[in-house]
Amino acid sequence: MKIIVEQDYDAMSKTTEQILLGEMLQEKRVNLAITAGSTPVKMYQYLAETVRDKPHFNNVHYYNFDEIPVKGAEFGVTMSNLNQLYFSPAKINQANIHILDEKNYKDQDARIAADGGLDLILLGIGEDGHFCGNLPGTTRFECLTSRVESDATPGMREVMISEVGGDESKCPDYYVTMGPKSVMQSRRIVLFANGQKKATTIRKALFGPVTNEHPSSILQMHPNLTVVLDEEAASEIQAFLD
Repeated sequence: MKIIVEQDYDAMSKTTEQILLGEMLQEKRVNLAITAGSTPVKMYQYLAETVRDKPHFNNVHYYNFDEIPVKGAEFGVTMSNLNQLYFSPAKINQANIHILDEKNYKDQDARIAADGGLDLILLGIGEDGHFCGNLPGTTRFECLTSRVESDATPGMREVMISEVGGDESKCPDYYVTMGPKSVMQSRRIVLFANGQKKATTIRKALFGPVTNEHPSSILQMHPNLTVVLDEEAASEIQAFLD
């Protein structure tokens, strides 16, 4: 495990962009699974500017790793966010975007394997220790890509309703996600986080016991894990770094 601590969010975002570029600048097909959410906003601004209209990045293929379908919409929550944050600003060719959704999730792991496997997966982390859609009480470490019902844990449906804009009529009864086993099959994992509110979950994820109750703790078992943090997110692990 390699841990990189940067001074602030901007520096952390730039470092993460450079890590992704290092993976992308290869003379072969590169398969990346990438995250939506608030943490990568600045990083995607940097990355989109770098790759836009650059043919030498046509070797890079992208996968979303979870999805909440939205009734009546062309794309689910994750793909809508990724289109807005990165795919559209970067002008990524649609042929290079491989969508996971409620119709094909059972084939996700086989499709990725047939494409050569993931070279890198970029993850954020929730305050409850979740990564992708692997929340405590939903999936277990042995799970591949799975369907998770909206009543899997207390309060889950309310969270999902908020994710679809607060309109319950658009909220499905489930979401789909790559499971921990699927994620751990990636050749490299990059986890990044910022802010004081993530400090405790980072400590538990990287230096606590490996337990399904804190799903991201499984990531410390990966042989090629890079963690990028700002100083606030790293504030509870300094004793482990000295």
